[in-house]
Amino acid sequence: MSFLAERTGLRLADHTLVVCGCLLSLTIVMWVSESVLVTMAYGGGLLALGALAIFISRHKIALQASDHAVVPDWALTAAAIADDHAGLAITDHDGRMLCGNPLFNRWFGGGCVPPRLALDDDYDATLQLAARAARRDGEAHQRVCRGQEIWDVTIKRAGRGDDYLIWRFTKIGVSHPVEGMKERLTSSVGRMFSQAAVEIVLVGADGAIRAVTPGFAKRAGADSEADLTGQDFVALLRTDEREQIYFAREGRSGSPQILVRVPLSDPEMKSDEGDGELSLMLLFDSAVGIGVQGTDQGQAPELEALLEKLPLGLAMTNKDGYFLFANPAFHRAAGLGEEELPSYPSDLVIQEDKGALSNAVRRYSTGATGRGDVTVRLRSEPDEPVSFGIAAVRGLGEATILLSIADSSEETRLRRQVAQATKMQAVGQLAGGVAHDFNNVLTAIIGYCDLMLLRHLPGDSDYDDIQQIKANSNRAASLTRQLLAFSRQQTLRPEVVQLPDVLSEVSQLLKRLLGAKITLKIHHARGLGPVRADPRQLEQVIINLAVNARDAIQSNGRDGEQTGGTLSFCTRAVSRADIERLESDIIPVGEYTALIAEDTGGGISPEALGKIFEPFFTTKEQGKGTGLGLSTVYGIVKQSGGFVFADNVTDAANRITGARFTVYLPIHNAPTEIQARQEPEPASRWSGGGHILLVEDEDMVRAVAERALLRQGYEVTAARDGDEGLEHMQPGRFDLVISDVVMPTMDGPAMAREIRKIEPELPILFMSGYAEEQLRSDIDIDRMHFLPKPFSVQQIAAKVSQILSQGPHSDQ
Repeated sequence: MSFLAERTGLRLADHTLVVCGCLLSLTIVMWVSESVLVTMAYGGGLLALGALAIFISRHKIALQASDHAVVPDWALTAAAIADDHAGLAITDHDGRMLCGNPLFNRWFGGGCVPPRLALDDDYDATLQLAARAARRDGEAHQRVCRGQEIWDVTIKRAGRGDDYLIWRFTKIGVSHPVEGMKERLTSSVGRMFSQAAVEIVLVGADGAIRAVTPGFAKRAGADSEADLTGQDFVALLRTDEREQIYFAREGRSGSPQILVRVPLSDPEMKSDEGDGELSLMLLFDSAVGIGVQGTDQGQAPELEALLEKLPLGLAMTNKDGYFLFANPAFHRAAGLGEEELPSYPSDLVIQEDKGALSNAVRRYSTGATGRGDVTVRLRSEPDEPVSFGIAAVRGLGEATILLSIADSSEETRLRRQVAQATKMQAVGQLAGGVAHDFNNVLTAIIGYCDLMLLRHLPGDSDYDDIQQIKANSNRAASLTRQLLAFSRQQTLRPEVVQLPDVLSEVSQLLKRLLGAKITLKIHHARGLGPVRADPRQLEQVIINLAVNARDAIQSNGRDGEQTGGTLSFCTRAVSRADIERLESDIIPVGEYTALIAEDTGGGISPEALGKIFEPFFTTKEQGKGTGLGLSTVYGIVKQSGGFVFADNVTDAANRITGARFTVYLPIHNAPTEIQARQEPEPASRWSGGGHILLVEDEDMVRAVAERALLRQGYEVTAARDGDEGLEHMQPGRFDLVISDVVMPTMDGPAMAREIRKIEPELPILFMSGYAEEQLRSDIDIDRMHFLPKPFSVQQIAAKVSQILSQGPHSDQ
């Protein structure tokens, strides 16, 4: 009963009353029902109700006990974890500060929450990572600093549900710069310097050693672990009659040393032991330097790697002038290969400058201080003087000479490009002048041939000879047109065309030119823009590129045997973004249509690549090329406002397989429709006669033109220059003026302006070998007509008839 009373919380009298009541109720049920089974069922129900009452009572007691649980007293906990040597703190799962002992609060403040302590920023982040590791692994360790203060931190996971972290901070001292330096000299840092043949000694003001690198301890005391603290630094060294420094223990068998003193004058570097000003003594093995061979320590790879990155050409020699080292920039500036380096600097220059360079090197190797310059000419560029800087270097061994030379390879390349452009311009001007004068000669030859043919019919003994002369003259005229094309002074008839249309018109001709063994491929991209150019001249560009590719493919065969190959033409659209990605200083940013010609002819040699567009330059055998094909391409493209480039095509193994020519023509954005390619209509015949003023300074051209016009029934007044032409000028006298452009004293345009003051409506026909567009932009005269030289008798007669039939207001 006592147990029941204890478990239910009821008094003993209460228990007795409950039991008596249950027995009485059983008796009444038995008396009323007179059934044992019903009485037993009733008794079982009473037992079940009693068990349920006991369970509810016990659960209620447990709830009351939990409601009255005691909240931990963190102040008591903080007092319990008080420690004079360690700062302790407790945080919950969310990192909230629960308590910290007095030492922790004194170091970091009571309001600080780990891991965001009043530490350096880097260590705050480190502590956060350590806290995560402790929650994951149960424990973590870390070392943190604040200024010069250092703590070891241990973080442990704790609590019934592992919901808490216990932080333990143990201060291990204050980091003093001198103490830190001592520790580093005797650790792995000191061993690293010793391996590089650099020994470091920390010395007090009294000359006593405070710390040394392991290498110094071994060379001075025979053991890398030897304790040399307190010994006299100077006593461990000695000097010879040449004032060279050696380790006393090694004697003359050791290598000489270079001593550099670094005073530690900063107040923070003062020792706590009252040693006064400390000094670092640096000992360099004089046998160690750039490019030194035959030593145990070898070269200085770190310093060499640094010098190799410099854009200035640097090289170093020993006292005898023998090369020790040269960086890549020096190789480039001196015209050397990557692995090529002569024995002496004088081997780099021409014979006449060897003595000057050798004397300069010798002068600085014998003790001259400072630096100087000497101007010499390299063997690789004998026409370009360069300046060598020469200086004596101390601290890298015995007397060493430093040579410097600027890497001017890029400057030289740009200079050559400017010279090439200037030469091309000069050659173009010369070619234009030669073509103009030659056109006058050809005009006379062709004109006289036409006049002779009028008197000789087919079958005459002289007829074939005259035809042959005229044919050769026309061939010479085509050469002058190529010269004018190169000099950009050719007469063009620009139209708005599509490059695929031009290619389709010459494709059949190209197949006949290439032959059966060379495959022609043509591919056109989509979205091509129209271009404005002379379609006949574009056809000439395509034909010249095809002929050049054919000759390259055929010459690529062995022993002169013609081999097969492929020539492909393709067109594609080039956007502004594509031009920007090219990063070219030549092509302005814009939209272009590109024509690309690519062959399998073996490519272009690097020597010829820079001269490929020069007139009369050819790589073909003598008698197999004029050297004007690609120069004509260059001139036509440039006169059309485009650009042309040549390069080589390589395969996957970086071998040159062929050449590639890329032509960029600007897209024509004007709303003009593409003109139909039609043959010009024949000029109408003029039979009304007329009086013509003919002004030409070349006697033979003037005579041919005069005879041709007289045969057509015109009255002709001839003059030798502009002044004489003006003397003949009278109002209403002439129906047409025919004049050359370039003449002595007064030229054709100046004469035409004076004539217009007398006859404002009088048409003027200029004869010239220069480009019509150039003349129109320079002359700017209304009702001006143009006849290109050389011309035939029939051409000048037809042109004059056409002008006179159109009346005085025509302008073509």
